[in-house]
Amino acid sequence: MRVVGRARARVRVRVRLLARTRVAAAVLVAGLVAVSAGGCNGPTVASGDPGSTDSVGPDAPPSAAPLEPLPAAVPAALAPYYAQQPTWQPCDGGFECTTFRVPMDYDRPGDGDLTLSAARSTAETGGSGDPRLGSLLLNPGGPGGSAVEYLEAVARTYDRAVHARYDLVGLDPRGVGRSNPVSCLSGDRMDAFTAADLAPGDQRAIDALVAADKEYAEGCRKQAGPALGHLSTVEAARDMDVLRALLGDERLNFVGKSYGTFLGATYAGLFPSRVGRVVLDGAMDPALDSVTSNRVQAGGFETAWAAFAKDCAKREDCPFGHTEQQIGEQLTALLAAVHAAPLHSTDKGRRLTESQATTGVVQAMYAAFLWPELRTALADAKAGDGTALLKLSDAYYGREADGSYPNLMFANTAVNCLDLPAPFSSPEDVQRAVPDFERASPHFGRDMAWMALTCAYWPIRATGAAHTIRAAGAAPIVVVGTTRDPATPYDWARSLAGQLESGRLLTYDGDGHTAYGRSSTCVDGAVNRFLLTGEAPEQGKRCAS
Repeated sequence: MRVVGRARARVRVRVRLLARTRVAAAVLVAGLVAVSAGGCNGPTVASGDPGSTDSVGPDAPPSAAPLEPLPAAVPAALAPYYAQQPTWQPCDGGFECTTFRVPMDYDRPGDGDLTLSAARSTAETGGSGDPRLGSLLLNPGGPGGSAVEYLEAVARTYDRAVHARYDLVGLDPRGVGRSNPVSCLSGDRMDAFTAADLAPGDQRAIDALVAADKEYAEGCRKQAGPALGHLSTVEAARDMDVLRALLGDERLNFVGKSYGTFLGATYAGLFPSRVGRVVLDGAMDPALDSVTSNRVQAGGFETAWAAFAKDCAKREDCPFGHTEQQIGEQLTALLAAVHAAPLHSTDKGRRLTESQATTGVVQAMYAAFLWPELRTALADAKAGDGTALLKLSDAYYGREADGSYPNLMFANTAVNCLDLPAPFSSPEDVQRAVPDFERASPHFGRDMAWMALTCAYWPIRATGAAHTIRAAGAAPIVVVGTTRDPATPYDWARSLAGQLESGRLLTYDGDGHTAYGRSSTCVDGAVNRFLLTGEAPEQGKRCAS
């Protein structure tokens, strides 16, 4: 698993895995959103008891500086961007698409522009007579998830009452999807990158991992050009404000999942007076440094694995025994065996490495409906066939049948390496951190520590740092947290809701990544009521699975 920074969206992944319905995209957004780089000595957030009834976690540590809002008035140099009149054209079978310009560098708007792409599904009023509420921007997470693709996957099954009042809009952030997409490696080189050893046992293996990280970073530098230094979340949030104005909305209405919560919270921090009805589901904690985030997220996946093991122990087809301890021990033994001797697969001679096997397991932690597939894949791997686990790993990265890779992972790295300083500067740093990561996650900690090394070799220095977001004066912002979310641990939702002056925490006591639009009528009802009436759920509301 190669994730650096915040949780990665899993839109394309889920759609392909289910193959039954593109609604899966709405359900499972993920994460690289979540493998944030986290630090051993960085700020920490007190752990919240998922079973408690207190509403909000403690405020973020004082070492994280607050995000300051931008001036309310649009600067004269940016006025031409806010005055564009984009033309919406029919596209993609029932949608409307447009493009518009934003400055590559908001501090130097005369030094070149980027062209961003957006799509919308207009409000389905159905003759109800209810007034239109404006536009509702959707973001599935990532960074790197295409909001245009997400919109087109979920629009026809979005809550009817919500869609009747809002135009649903997807904006591909800069560097993502159709908006100046970042590209870094060819398919065969990306295959090598995803297979690189994330459990290096000697200097030769460490050197090979460093070489893979450097090749990846250099490929991004060569292919992305100067835009590589301007793909931060702050810049993407400012782009959303330009689109808000072009849509004719006084305030931004927004539903963000996974990394999309960081994007939405950043917007609220920069433009608190322009916050409309904002929902942040599967929240990131912006106050955590990159090392801490990665380590805490590793613990989130460990929690999800424990839930899987508990369920597996009850099933006749569980391949690893019938106690949680046996199942955990068997996974450790399997990964060690694959590390020593990669397994064959039926995919054109490709072999399953330990890092890919770990990624395959992590992929299935995002949602319980993937657990049967994981049980089968583990049984096959135990018998010497790595095909099914390799398929899960490929789904995580979005690898296509022809061996190509989408823009998702490239954009993910580019954004994350700008948003926060690199968690580690050398292999020695990683080695010192591994014990802490393994204490947080015995099964996934080591790999997650080593995968966070990529940003050490990034050609652009980070422009962001850990910070709190208060968004003073903003309208109520609903923060949704799932108690056993693998990618964005529940404590992050508690922390973000506590930082936001107007944050309202809505808790889903359940498994999987994100909650809205999945299977909880309680969560869906509370969120939809907020979007339609502006009535936020009471502080501390809890929904059972």
